[in-house]
Amino acid sequence: MTRLLFVCLGNICRSPTVEAVARAEFARAGLGIEVDSAGTAGYHVGEPPDARSIAAGAAHGYDLLPLRARKIATVDFRRFDRVFAMDRDNLRALRALRPHDGAEPELFLGDREVPDPYYGDASGFDRVVMLAREGVATLIAGLRAQERDVSARRMADA
Repeated sequence: MTRLLFVCLGNICRSPTVEAVARAEFARAGLGIEVDSAGTAGYHVGEPPDARSIAAGAAHGYDLLPLRARKIATVDFRRFDRVFAMDRDNLRALRALRPHDGAEPELFLGDREVPDPYYGDASGFDRVVMLAREGVATLIAGLRAQERDVSARRMADA
């Protein structure tokens, strides 16, 4: 089973939103992917996502209510196949924490960042949901392509 971890600073806005979107969209796509989220800082450990994240997610059909913030641990780099940072600052922090044999952190949106909505208004939280959907759709397309490649190789070997 593929395991994906989404990481932002406090694990109350961006990464739990991406986790909730990924969980729902992977299930809709029939993909058995394990997802989780974490923060590079421990400011909010044990707390639910920001109320604005919960509201934005709910407005788009995603449930963030069961999620609780946690801080990334070294073992996460070995437990997860891919570790996605929401921005370059957190990508640098993840690279500094990564053990030599752990998953190499990468930006969730490739070369773009998911902006932190914390100090803004509700529109920023809606934007995070839209970017989460975009990034998860890209992941699904990539996973489907991998499945097709594996299937084609098996048929060729048979």
